[in-house]
Amino acid sequence: MFIDSAKIKIKAGDGGDGAVAFHREKYVAAGGPDGGDGGRGGSVVFQVDENLSTLADFRYKRKYVAQRGENGRGGRQSGKSAPDLLVKVPRGTLIKDAATGRLIADMSGDGPQVIAAGGRGGWGNTHFATPTRQVPRFAKPGLPGQELEVLLELKLLADVGLVGFPNVGKSTLVSVVSEAKPNIANYHFTTLTPVLGVVRLGEGRSFVMADIPGLIEGAWEGQGLGHQFLRHVERCRLLVHVLDAAGSEGRDPKEDFRIINEELRKFDPELSQRPMLVAANKCDLTSDEAVEDLRDYIEGLGYEFFPIMAPIRHGVEELLQAIEARLGKLPPIRRFEPEPEELLPEEETRRGQITVTNEDGVYVVEASWLEKALSAIDLTDSESLQYMQRMLVQSGVIDALRDHGVQEGDTVDLYGVEFDFVE
Repeated sequence: MFIDSAKIKIKAGDGGDGAVAFHREKYVAAGGPDGGDGGRGGSVVFQVDENLSTLADFRYKRKYVAQRGENGRGGRQSGKSAPDLLVKVPRGTLIKDAATGRLIADMSGDGPQVIAAGGRGGWGNTHFATPTRQVPRFAKPGLPGQELEVLLELKLLADVGLVGFPNVGKSTLVSVVSEAKPNIANYHFTTLTPVLGVVRLGEGRSFVMADIPGLIEGAWEGQGLGHQFLRHVERCRLLVHVLDAAGSEGRDPKEDFRIINEELRKFDPELSQRPMLVAANKCDLTSDEAVEDLRDYIEGLGYEFFPIMAPIRHGVEELLQAIEARLGKLPPIRRFEPEPEELLPEEETRRGQITVTNEDGVYVVEASWLEKALSAIDLTDSESLQYMQRMLVQSGVIDALRDHGVQEGDTVDLYGVEFDFVE
């Protein structure tokens, strides 16, 4: 089954927590803090796999979670960093943020792409020792790994795309010029998935041709099957419009040409400007006068015209030579540039992660990172409390409370830890 889109959730590993530990050794008094740092969490990394041609694997597994970094230990032993989680996708896959539609990466090259970065490990209490704070009883927790829902969209990489109505001979053309073996029969929608074929013209001379399933009028709005595969035309450097010159199904090839070009334009206006050649197939089923009339019409619109009989390769060599010549003048296959993430000012970013609600006079503070940070604080130790106070100021919690109208003496709740607000 050909699957060319999928939505999955990815979660990078959290960083390990720093350790609170003290050196203990016989005959060594007050050895001091020696808690190690936590290890970095694993990142979610995407990599192209040439053996994959669809996104079918993502239909059954929709959540990918990397491992968490190990916690630090005593003896200044840092926790082990977690391995990255490798996710393999077919070449040509676009990775987008499902929430915003922002393009994160175009998996058309060979290099791996880090899509969700693992969290940094927390510092052990060794880092917090100072001449005046010789026994720190707190450490930093590991930072959370990035988590997001992404949309995977496969856009095939092909030099040439064959477009046209169903049953005009696109599959036959691909089958005679390459080793691809699409389904061929005398009925509509024989081809249900895009078919790629490598056309070899000689030593070091080749290009990739894609048979795009037949379009019909209204395809850009979702009519027929072709609308599912219009996205695959976007990367093609050159289009070959295949027409039924004989009008064997009662259609007018001139009208077919107009309709399909209009469908391409409505789907993506840029496609209407894409270089195009026209191949008039089934010329043996009509008169020479009809073929010449069609030639005059197509060439009058500024397109090169090639009458062919695909099953017996009549006229096909001339078409292939013209395709090769045109491709030599065109830029490489299109690559989509990632879109930069919109960043808020630093203070808005911090406050955007903090929620303050007034519940019967108690100001309840919630933040995804706050509960874990509080777990590393020793509330019976004055130095730990001082560190917590600085953390609340620097992270924007105190400013968020002021913005919500907290007054001196009001009660503040931090995940069960209550204190009176003091200016």
